[in-house]
Amino acid sequence: MTISQQITFLDTRDLRRTAEFYERVLGLRLARDQGTCRIYHVSGSSYVGFCERVDAPPQPQGVVLTLVTDEVDRWCAHLKSHGVEFIKEPAENPPYRIYNAFVRDPNGYVLEIQRFWEPLV
Repeated sequence: MTISQQITFLDTRDLRRTAEFYERVLGLRLARDQGTCRIYHVSGSSYVGFCERVDAPPQPQGVVLTLVTDEVDRWCAHLKSHGVEFIKEPAENPPYRIYNAFVRDPNGYVLEIQRFWEPLV
Protein backbone atom coordinates (compact mmCIF):
# COMPACT_ATOMS: atom_id res chain seq x y z
CA MET A 1 0.00 0.00 0.00
CA THR A 2 1.21 3.50 -0.80
CA ILE A 3 0.03 7.04 -0.25
CA SER A 4 0.46 9.08 -3.40
CA GLN A 5 -0.40 12.61 -2.24
CA GLN A 6 -1.08 14.72 0.84
CA ILE A 7 -3.61 17.56 1.12
CA THR A 8 -4.25 19.63 4.22
CA PHE A 9 -7.65 21.36 4.15
CA LEU A 10 -8.27 24.52 6.15
CA ASP A 11 -11.36 26.69 6.57
CA THR A 12 -11.65 30.30 5.44
CA ARG A 13 -14.34 32.94 5.71
CA ASP A 14 -12.94 34.82 2.68
CA LEU A 15 -11.81 32.58 -0.19
CA ARG A 16 -11.05 35.55 -2.47
CA ARG A 17 -8.65 37.12 0.03
CA THR A 18 -7.10 33.73 0.78
CA ALA A 19 -6.61 33.07 -2.95
CA GLU A 20 -4.95 36.47 -3.35
CA PHE A 21 -2.43 35.64 -0.61
CA TYR A 22 -1.61 32.06 -1.60
CA GLU A 23 -1.52 32.76 -5.35
CA ARG A 24 -0.04 36.26 -5.56
CA VAL A 25 2.05 36.59 -2.39
CA LEU A 26 3.23 32.98 -1.97
CA GLY A 27 3.06 32.15 -5.67
CA LEU A 28 1.47 28.73 -5.17
CA ARG A 29 -0.05 27.15 -8.26
CA LEU A 30 -3.79 26.53 -8.17
CA ALA A 31 -4.15 22.77 -8.65
CA ARG A 32 -7.94 22.59 -8.47
CA ASP A 33 -10.77 25.09 -8.18
CA GLN A 34 -13.86 23.44 -6.74
CA GLY A 35 -15.89 26.62 -6.42
CA THR A 36 -15.99 27.00 -2.63
CA CYS A 37 -12.68 25.13 -2.22
CA ARG A 38 -9.33 25.88 -3.85
CA ILE A 39 -6.40 23.44 -3.69
CA TYR A 40 -2.83 24.71 -4.08
CA HIS A 41 0.27 22.76 -5.04
CA VAL A 42 2.96 23.34 -2.40
CA SER A 43 5.71 20.97 -3.59
CA GLY A 44 6.13 17.41 -4.86
CA SER A 45 2.88 15.69 -3.94
CA SER A 46 2.00 18.10 -1.12
CA TYR A 47 -1.05 20.38 -1.31
CA VAL A 48 -3.01 22.78 0.86
CA GLY A 49 -6.69 23.46 0.30
CA PHE A 50 -8.97 26.19 1.57
CA CYS A 51 -12.74 25.81 1.77
CA GLU A 52 -14.99 28.80 2.35
CA ARG A 53 -17.36 28.42 5.28
CA VAL A 54 -19.40 31.19 6.90
CA ASP A 55 -19.01 29.44 10.27
CA ALA A 56 -15.19 29.18 10.05
CA PRO A 57 -13.53 30.37 13.25
CA PRO A 58 -12.63 34.07 13.04
CA GLN A 59 -9.19 33.37 14.56
CA PRO A 60 -7.99 29.80 13.96
CA GLN A 61 -5.88 28.22 16.69
CA GLY A 62 -3.67 25.18 16.95
CA VAL A 63 -2.65 25.01 13.27
CA VAL A 64 0.83 25.76 11.98
CA LEU A 65 1.41 25.37 8.25
CA THR A 66 5.18 24.87 7.83
CA LEU A 67 6.87 25.64 4.53
CA VAL A 68 10.40 24.24 4.31
CA THR A 69 12.97 26.13 2.24
CA ASP A 70 16.71 26.82 2.20
CA GLU A 71 15.82 30.47 1.45
CA VAL A 72 14.18 31.54 4.71
CA ASP A 73 15.64 35.07 4.61
CA ARG A 74 14.65 35.66 0.98
CA TRP A 75 11.10 34.46 1.68
CA CYS A 76 10.88 36.68 4.76
CA ALA A 77 12.05 39.72 2.78
CA HIS A 78 9.45 38.89 0.11
CA LEU A 79 6.68 38.53 2.70
CA LYS A 80 7.69 41.82 4.39
CA SER A 81 7.53 43.59 1.03
CA HIS A 82 3.88 42.46 0.81
CA GLY A 83 3.07 43.70 4.32
CA VAL A 84 2.62 40.22 5.84
CA GLU A 85 2.33 40.24 9.64
CA PHE A 86 5.35 38.67 11.37
CA ILE A 87 4.89 36.85 14.66
CA LYS A 88 8.59 35.95 14.97
CA GLU A 89 11.48 37.25 12.88
CA PRO A 90 13.91 34.71 11.37
CA ALA A 91 16.28 33.23 13.93
CA GLU A 92 18.16 30.08 14.80
CA ASN A 93 16.23 27.64 17.00
CA PRO A 94 18.90 25.33 18.50
CA PRO A 95 16.59 22.99 20.46
CA TYR A 96 14.95 21.93 17.17
CA ARG A 97 18.07 22.42 15.00
CA ILE A 98 16.22 24.74 12.61
CA TYR A 99 16.24 28.33 11.37
CA ASN A 100 12.72 29.72 11.19
CA ALA A 101 10.24 32.58 11.23
CA PHE A 102 6.49 32.77 11.85
CA VAL A 103 3.94 34.90 9.97
CA ARG A 104 0.13 35.08 9.74
CA ASP A 105 -1.93 34.54 6.63
CA PRO A 106 -5.12 36.60 6.02
CA ASN A 107 -7.20 34.00 7.88
CA GLY A 108 -5.04 34.18 11.00
CA TYR A 109 -3.33 30.84 10.36
CA VAL A 110 0.30 30.68 11.49
CA LEU A 111 2.78 29.97 8.69
CA GLU A 112 6.26 28.84 9.62
CA ILE A 113 9.05 29.42 7.12
CA GLN A 114 11.74 26.94 8.11
CA ARG A 115 15.11 25.48 7.20
CA PHE A 116 16.40 22.31 8.89
CA TRP A 117 20.05 22.29 9.92
CA GLU A 118 20.35 18.80 8.44
CA PRO A 119 18.28 17.18 5.67
CA LEU A 120 15.29 15.05 6.63
CA VAL A 121 15.76 11.33 6.05
